[in-house]
Order: sequence, then C-alpha cells, then structure tokens
Amino acid sequence: MQWFEEEVVGVRELTYFTASTLDGFVADPSGGDPTDTSPGGFFLTQGDHSEPLLTAYPETLPGAVRDLLGLDAENKVFDTVLMGRKTWELGVRLGVPNPYPRLRTLVFSRRDRQSPEFEFVSGDPVERVRKLKQESGLGIWLCGGGGLAESLWVEIDVLVVKVNPVVIGAGVKLFDGGGFDVRRLRLIDHQVYDSGVAVMTYRKA
Repeated sequence: MQWFEEEVVGVRELTYFTASTLDGFVADPSGGDPTDTSPGGFFLTQGDHSEPLLTAYPETLPGAVRDLLGLDAENKVFDTVLMGRKTWELGVRLGVPNPYPRLRTLVFSRRDRQSPEFEFVSGDPVERVRKLKQESGLGIWLCGGGGLAESLWVEIDVLVVKVNPVVIGAGVKLFDGGGFDVRRLRLIDHQVYDSGVAVMTYRKA
C-alpha cells in the first residue's frame, strides 16, 4: 500500500479510514462495538488482511493492543485522529476513553467539554478541519462515526473502506444523516484477501 506516500507526500489530508459491511453500515443500530471480539461483533479482526493493514497503518491500532503486542512502530500516515461523540463514548463505556494515546485526538460534540487528553470541538467541524489542514504534520484520520463523516464530506480527501463479508440490514451508515446526493469517487487502490475482507481506497473524482 504505497499509494498514500506516492500521491500525497507533503500534503496534510483528511482520510476517512473505517470498516463497513457489504450493505454500507459501520456499526449496528445501537452504535455498539462491531469487532468480532465483542458480543454480537461482525467485523473481522483476524485473517490475512490483518498484518498488511497493521504494517500500513500501525497508528490505527488502539494503544492497549499495541502495548499487548509490544508494537512500537512510528506513526506512518496519521498523527491526528478525529471522532464523533458517540464513537468516543463507546470507548468510554468499554473502559478505553483514550484509545489512541499516540495520536492527537479531537472529539466533536455539540456540548462543551474539557479534558487534558483531548480537544473537544463544539463548533463547525469543517472550519476546524480546514485549520488542521493548514498545520504541518502527518495526515488526519477520521475514524468515525458516520454522522461526522457526513458533516465532513467536503473535506474528506481519501476514503479507505475495509469492506467485510457481512450484511446486517440496518445500523449506522458509512455516511449517516444525509439525503440523496450523488458523489463520484475514483478508485486508486484495492486489495482483496482470503478472509473475505476487501480494502478499497478512493479519492474524490
């Protein structure tokens, strides 16, 4: 997966990197943890897709898992992670309020909050991301959720979707809350694994 360094080196971009079902959902209707290590989980965490993704994006692995594996790799693609309030609260419920301690974390919430570990953003997400893009550093990772992704569509430069071989019928959509709107994307990379996971990488057309 060399596409990122070759195409955007020196440019600070926003990448929506997430897992999805075949029918376009990133979480179940409750917004719960969709990994196959959780009760009712449906996203595959084990398989021949795991190591290539870990090598390409080591910073997207939660800190506790990195520590457990003894993984001390430098951040390769991202140094900043964005998440919506519901995504952050899911981690809080699981006892992991700061899942990515090696990344600068911004949590978007309409309610004003304070934390020494995160930056809570209650204002316009687009305006905040545009300011982030003007700063120096590595890329910016949008990890979830679908509502925040919909709000930030105009600023998303790259979309990387780990499409899992599962259909769930309802839940949180990849881009959640928007109406009918045709949005063209250009496929720039794809990898299909024996696990059934297909990693699809797009840029805006």
